[in-house]
Amino acid sequence: MIIEATEASYPPLFAALPHKDFAMPAKRPAPRLDLIDEQRMNDAQRALLEAMRAGPRGKSLTLRGPFAVWMHAPEFGDLAQKLGAHCRYKTALAPRLSEFAILCTARLWRAQYEWFAHAPMAERAGVKPKTIQALRAGRVPTSAPKDERTIYDFIQELYKTKRVSDRTYKRLHAVLGDGAMVELTGILGYYVMISMTLNVFRMMPPQDAALAFAEPK
Repeated sequence: MIIEATEASYPPLFAALPHKDFAMPAKRPAPRLDLIDEQRMNDAQRALLEAMRAGPRGKSLTLRGPFAVWMHAPEFGDLAQKLGAHCRYKTALAPRLSEFAILCTARLWRAQYEWFAHAPMAERAGVKPKTIQALRAGRVPTSAPKDERTIYDFIQELYKTKRVSDRTYKRLHAVLGDGAMVELTGILGYYVMISMTLNVFRMMPPQDAALAFAEPK
């Protein structure tokens, strides 16, 4: 049985932010790494690009976001992209729940590109637009279904306390079971790595896409 928590019971990790926090900066931060042209790739870089396009992401994959970063360390990038392909396409979690967890992570890290890429995916997978809007604004997604709220509670407690209580664990385990619990934890860890990568190297959405979060001045 899933026990509903009230909004007041949540710790302030996702507390609503002041309106001024969402004022977009006049200038985006410049990326810290150059985009490597496909025609100038070395063998390792070419092998990484071909491996990514041969996998579930497909031949239309473009070198944006973390993929552009990994081209500067292709051996690491190949290991990372294989884990990412499994986390995104091959776990026992329904895509709706996986994408919901990814958005929670993107919001925690204010990872611009991650949000840009996954908010549309989450909506296509069945996450309600109202839920997506609440997450982006830093609010508790009170209208989300019980399974999403249970994942939200789990993520929030894990970030706040660096642990998960028996009560929170049991609530989510009742929804996912052993295997999917392991995979969800792996998804969260993988997308933390992606968020760090995007934020450290300032990988932004395309110029014509609005930023989801304010950038430090």
